Amino acid sequence: MFSPFFCLVPSPRFAKTGRNSGATRMKVSYRTLAVVLACAVALAAQAQTPADAIALQQQGKLPEAAQAWRAVIARDPADAGALASLGVVLSREKKYPEAAVAYRKALAINPKLAGVELNLGLAEFKQGHFPGASIALRKALDADPSSMQARTLLGLSYYGVKKYDLAAQYLEPVAKQEPDNAELHEVRAQSCLWAKQFACAEEEFRRILEQNPNSAQAHVLTGEALDGEGRTEEAIAEFEAAVKISPREPNVHFGLGYLHWKAQQYEAAKQEFETELSLDPKNAQALAHMGDIEWKDDHPDAALSYLNRARTTKSDLRIVYIDIGEIYLQRKNYAEAKTALHHAVELDPARPDAHYQLSRLYQAQGDKAEAEKELRQVQELHKKAEENLVGKISNSPPALTSSPEK
Repeated sequence: MFSPFFCLVPSPRFAKTGRNSGATRMKVSYRTLAVVLACAVALAAQAQTPADAIALQQQGKLPEAAQAWRAVIARDPADAGALASLGVVLSREKKYPEAAVAYRKALAINPKLAGVELNLGLAEFKQGHFPGASIALRKALDADPSSMQARTLLGLSYYGVKKYDLAAQYLEPVAKQEPDNAELHEVRAQSCLWAKQFACAEEEFRRILEQNPNSAQAHVLTGEALDGEGRTEEAIAEFEAAVKISPREPNVHFGLGYLHWKAQQYEAAKQEFETELSLDPKNAQALAHMGDIEWKDDHPDAALSYLNRARTTKSDLRIVYIDIGEIYLQRKNYAEAKTALHHAVELDPARPDAHYQLSRLYQAQGDKAEAEKELRQVQELHKKAEENLVGKISNSPPALTSSPEK
């Protein structure tokens, strides 16, 4: 900030001009002019008041309003209200990173300044900074539990950081208040599905189907929720409906095939997997489950062909390594079997089937101590969790596309 003493510049000097004339001219240096102009700007800025900034803001003159708030802050850097107001103007200009900086400075001075945590959360959310947004919005909701905007944005932020159980929890009362907000119900439905709260997911997807009964995707997702509840036959019906609506929808034939496979209806499953592979020859899940069916039908060479193609396309499918391990164990290729089964354990150490196959392998090699160790693992582990379609058709739910602000 300029000192008033700095702006006391010398008076201009006058000099005679011309050989014989009495005319004079003002001789002003460039430095003097620069000082005068700088002082004029500084003094004009110092004249700005919060009332001026608010008036400019109300007139929609956002750059001028931002400059006025900066002038107020320059005079008093500890003015938390001015910093917060600057953040509001910058947010309206969609300058969210700068707005977030202003809000954080305001909160550092006055952590209890009303509404600033909410505004900070929104600025972070708009940038896709969901972890930071969730922290600020949690504080905003604690300060005002009735704020549906804070609750909505917090739920969406939890969805953004893949905390789907919390997303479903916080979005529930908002969804009840807004029965016609299709986007909000879609996010909550996906949150419930990925949190494996299948009853909640089914309810939400049924609502979506009521509004759009010809949505193949809604039938697929409803089928996934029903499968999660163990209602396989009803899930099959939903996938069959999706196939009728959109027979070339990616993964729809795999999903229907998987449900038939799960119900041990292997011929029907095989037909669906083959259809999926005709549409997408690199569908790793379809390749893996085709390999599993061939292995179950005692066609190990055909099984290995499918399983190795699946492994090349996607390296983390556990069923591939279980089946490869069993095939090599049958062929007494213990080194390959051991490698595959250990990889299956690494992918999910809490499931007992790979440990059981390893116990068979060690027993075949005469290593009784290791065989007994693996059998103890089998006994200690809980009953194998029921698998479902969630995570097989896609690795994650759709990303957020917009923010339903209020």
